[in-house]
Amino acid sequence: MKDLIEALTILAKWVDDEWPTHCTHDQFAVKGPRPRRLTNDERKRLKTLSFHYDAELEMWVSFRFGSC
Repeated sequence: MKDLIEALTILAKWVDDEWPTHCTHDQFAVKGPRPRRLTNDERKRLKTLSFHYDAELEMWVSFRFGSC
């Protein structure tokens, strides 16, 4: 739970949207900036927390945080 909260906290700085998350099957996605806008440390930490940027969806995606 703490890892998910940490990832959302990193992305929350960049998101000003009423509906920033999306869940499909085993994929949890969060609206966020393109990777180049994040610091190197933020990108590395999101990767450690099991999030990667999906350019097609334009969202940060994780398969770690449960099924929807």
